[in-house]
Amino acid sequence: MISEIRRRPPNPVIDVAYLRYQVTHSEDNPRNILEKIVWHKETEVQQMRERVSLLELQRQLKFSPAVRDFGRALWSAKQHPAVIAEVKKASPSKGVIRCDFDPVTIAQSYQGGGATCLSILTDSAFFQGSFDYLKNVRSAVELPLLCKDFIIYPYQMYLARSCGADAILLIAAILSDQDLHYFIKIARSLGMTALVEVHTLHELDRVLTLEGVEWVGINNRDLQTFHVDLHTTIHLLSERRSQLQQRRIGIVSESGILNSSDLQQVGHAGVQAVLVGESLMRQPDPGQGIRHLVTTPTVNH
Repeated sequence: MISEIRRRPPNPVIDVAYLRYQVTHSEDNPRNILEKIVWHKETEVQQMRERVSLLELQRQLKFSPAVRDFGRALWSAKQHPAVIAEVKKASPSKGVIRCDFDPVTIAQSYQGGGATCLSILTDSAFFQGSFDYLKNVRSAVELPLLCKDFIIYPYQMYLARSCGADAILLIAAILSDQDLHYFIKIARSLGMTALVEVHTLHELDRVLTLEGVEWVGINNRDLQTFHVDLHTTIHLLSERRSQLQQRRIGIVSESGILNSSDLQQVGHAGVQAVLVGESLMRQPDPGQGIRHLVTTPTVNH
């Protein structure tokens, strides 16, 4: 099955006398922010290839940091649900989230605060991230790292691994079933964990037809409207929890986790981990933010 998000269509080239130009039709414009990101990513990856070839990236893998087991860290975490803390400067919907942004300092604070794993935003155009952030954080902390980006080509996976990533995000909404199957195999060949992200029951059912899926991320944020609803996780798990458990697929709830009550809510629904970014990034001390997050609230009887 194809993905829900279109790839950039080619514009026909028209000759008029000595003038060559491209005709842009209305259907050639992105329909939403996610398509806009994906279309930009195609151009961005092409520019990356021109600077560093895939063969060169594959050569660099020999010098990459050893892979840490992202999945095992989540399953064996003392804290339940485990916390994947995100290093995130900005987003398309909120703009700059943290002005005094130092990815290494934030990552170290997260590690000290009890995070199990870290997520590093590497998209530059829309999230002000960087693969340099991934490299620098890798050299500063011991925790497994997820490369958070919009992966549409294997090239990006090799780049992430060469920069020290231990896990990769694969978004079902922008990838066909064939691509997901292929990319999961590539991740495994590189020793990385693939976190396959869904945000609808339809996408989850697509993913459940694939072999090799070990971790699914349920994004509570609609990637087309950016509206957040924590009940997305609860609904999808209520519908497919038995199938996920039978295959021992770990579940990560992403977006909208603001406090310990939210953490408990998705924990009771059956997730193994949560991915938390914005609410921690807005804390003066992100590590202390994790400590507050995992504190069980007092229940009045």
